[in-house]
Amino acid sequence: MRGSAEDRSSGPLKSRREVLRAGLTGFSSLSLAGLLQARAQAAVRPKKTAVILVWLRGGASHLDTFDPKPLVSSDYRGPFAPIDTNVPGIQVTELLPRLSQIADRYAILRSMAHTGGGHPSGSLQMLGGDPDAGDKPKPVLPDWMSVVSYLRRDPHREIPNYIAVNPVDRYDSFTIAGPTYLGPAYEPFRVTGDPSAPNFEVPNIAFQDASLAGRLRSRLELKSGFDRLNNEIDQSGMMEALDGFESQAVNLLMSPTAREAFDLSREPDALRDRYGRHQWGQQCLMARRLIEAGVDVVTTEFDGPLCGRVANWDDHAVNHHVFDALSFRAPYFDQAVSALIEDVYDRGLDKRVLVVVTGEFGRTPKISYVASSGGGVASGPAGTVQPGRDHWPRAGSILFAGGGIQTGQVIGATDPRGEDPVSRRVGPHDFLATIYHHLGIDYANTAPENFAGRPVPIVTNGAPIAELT
Repeated sequence: MRGSAEDRSSGPLKSRREVLRAGLTGFSSLSLAGLLQARAQAAVRPKKTAVILVWLRGGASHLDTFDPKPLVSSDYRGPFAPIDTNVPGIQVTELLPRLSQIADRYAILRSMAHTGGGHPSGSLQMLGGDPDAGDKPKPVLPDWMSVVSYLRRDPHREIPNYIAVNPVDRYDSFTIAGPTYLGPAYEPFRVTGDPSAPNFEVPNIAFQDASLAGRLRSRLELKSGFDRLNNEIDQSGMMEALDGFESQAVNLLMSPTAREAFDLSREPDALRDRYGRHQWGQQCLMARRLIEAGVDVVTTEFDGPLCGRVANWDDHAVNHHVFDALSFRAPYFDQAVSALIEDVYDRGLDKRVLVVVTGEFGRTPKISYVASSGGGVASGPAGTVQPGRDHWPRAGSILFAGGGIQTGQVIGATDPRGEDPVSRRVGPHDFLATIYHHLGIDYANTAPENFAGRPVPIVTNGAPIAELT
């Protein structure tokens, strides 16, 4: 889809400013209703394409997953042997046996590189294209997910177009994603908690007691009587618009589509088992259900207890014994991601749904040895000298599946130590252009206005990864 002049104008943002000047900021405190209100400004027709992002918070070691280096010296080489996949010539490490059997359904990019060496800066570069190598407490550019939410806003949706299942939003005290100058209306609908827990439920989706819905309808009818009087006073029609936004919030509470999309119990037990009865597996299953229900973007972050002691992929030796940590989390990762990819293909979603698996960067090819700061899962007792890998933005791997891309291939290569790309170097703006291209967004001509009223391109000097298209 080519972006129209209307798409790139300042109209939507100007309208939002006018709403705020009109003194309606109090309505935004209604949260969901306020979100839907702002999202309706200058709607763009939704497309059928969608993206699922699996985010590995902290950054995964490329050498120990998708870019094995078995011939490198022992101060670089990890303990994991490479294994063949079902595509001749492509290997991954032995940690990923399930993924090795479906390599014909994904592509591996081995040559992602950027300059963001900290978790915040690396995340901001990958998610929003911020070129700054320094860490920031919060983003200055909107992440690509919020941009999609902004461009595809539709006041008639029963379910939000951007949902975060275990949100990609923070790294410790740093905010690594957000809509910034697009406005809070384009933040995701957040789903927190462990979907594999027996008592898990998503709040604000559906009434468990049918009588509550009846009482809400009665109150809305009473409210509408007062609103009719207000509408007679308000000649601008703003009150009528606000009624519509509030109705959308109520629709989400009452919508069978939304209620069913979040209900994992509707899936066969065998499929839930295939994904894994653990947090990451059920997060991925929920992501697939949401995409089928019409959501445009679903992000899901892999962190928490399944990562090991410090609950992320940041495998410095002070945090984890890097190889014990990878061995601990790999079965959950391999099961969840392979099931998601297989399910997307088996359900005929592979042309319209792009699955992306990445973190903010790779890990240092050279192994470091430092004393552990504390014992626990995948870490020796405090003071134990153990191996680790540190931050490495100069090279990393990304997995792409579905999306109608050319699968069964490896794109790019790193040097024998895995330190730098030696072919087909790809940067964050190429990554972003690839996602926008799949979604039919005219990334080259789309430039929402920032707080100063200046149009800011969503991609600068980037192009889709041609080998995927």
